[in-house]
Amino acid sequence: MTSPLLRVANLRTWFHVGARTAKAVDGVSFGIAEGRTLGLIGESGCGKSVTALSVMGLIDSPGRLEEGSSIEYAGRQLVGMPEREIRTIRGSEIGMIFQEPMSSLNPVYTVGAQIAEAFRAHRDVSRGEARTRAIEMLRLVGIANPEKRVDSFPHEMSGGMRQRVMIASALACEPKLLIADEPTTALDVTIQAQIIALIDELRERLNMAVLLITHDLGVVGQVADEVAVMYAGRIVETGSVDDLFENPQHPYTEALLASIPRIGMSRDRPLKVVGGTVPSPFAWPPACRFADRCEYAFDRCHREEPGLFQVGTQRSACWLCEGGTREASHRMVEPTVRTSP
Repeated sequence: MTSPLLRVANLRTWFHVGARTAKAVDGVSFGIAEGRTLGLIGESGCGKSVTALSVMGLIDSPGRLEEGSSIEYAGRQLVGMPEREIRTIRGSEIGMIFQEPMSSLNPVYTVGAQIAEAFRAHRDVSRGEARTRAIEMLRLVGIANPEKRVDSFPHEMSGGMRQRVMIASALACEPKLLIADEPTTALDVTIQAQIIALIDELRERLNMAVLLITHDLGVVGQVADEVAVMYAGRIVETGSVDDLFENPQHPYTEALLASIPRIGMSRDRPLKVVGGTVPSPFAWPPACRFADRCEYAFDRCHREEPGLFQVGTQRSACWLCEGGTREASHRMVEPTVRTSP
C-alpha cells in the first residue's frame, strides 16, 4: 500500500477563550496518498475547515494545536515547525482553495497580479515570467481569453470564474497536495459540476493528493476515493467511497445519506432529516457525541465513548459495530450506489 503523503494523527485544535475552551477539532486522524482524493464530509460546525487550516498552519490565537497533535507531510513534521519553514511549503507544496473567492481575492489587484504574486513568492522569476505563468494558469483552468482576463479585477468576473482564479492561484506552483475547502459553495449546479470536474482532471494530470472538504455528498460520490465522515470534532466513519455509500456503518452516515432527495421519491415516503443540531464545541457530550440525535442509541451510548471499530474495510465509531459487524437489524436508508461524473 502506498505510504500517505499527508498523515494527520490525533489532531486537536482548541480555542481558549477566557476560562472556556472550544474543542473544534478533538482527536482527528487520517491519511492521503499521492494521486488520491479524500472527501471530508459533515455538517457545518463539525470542524472540517478548522482541520484544513490546521494542516496549512493558519490557526491564529486564541486557537492552538494541543500537545500530541501530529501533521506529517512527505515525512516532515509540520507541528512545531518554525513559521519561516512552513512558508516554504505553504503555497508551494501544499495549495488551498478557500470557501469564498470574493473574500479571499484582493479587490484592488488584478487576478493576474495575485496569481503572479503567489508564483513569485516561491520561485525565483521575473515579473514578466510570473505574468506569463499567470496567463498559463488561467488557460489551464479553462478561462477564455486569458491574455485579456489576466488584467481583470475580481469584481469583473462571475462567481465561477473567480473560483477558477482561486484554483489557478493554488496550483501555480504545482503543489503535491491540494486542500479544497467547499470549492463549489454558492455556485449554481452547472458551474459546480465544471469546478469539480476541473479539480479531478488536474489531480490526474499533476498526480496530486486532494483533501476535498464539503457537505455535498453528490460531489464526494463523483470524485473521492476514500471518505472520512466528521461529526462534533471527530471522525466517526472512514472507508472507500463505494463501500461507505453502499453500506454505511455509522448512524450519522446513514442519516446523511437518507437526507439526499432522490428522483422518483413518493409522497408517502417523506425525506429523512437529521433531527437536532451539532452540539457546542465548548461542551461536547462526554460519551457518544451523536447519541442525542441517534434513533439507535441505547444506555451505553450515553455513558461511554466508542472508539473507531473495524467493520470489514470500514471503521465506525459506534457501539453497534464493536463486534466487527453492524448489529442493527434495519437501516434508515437503502444502499446508495454512487454515480460517475
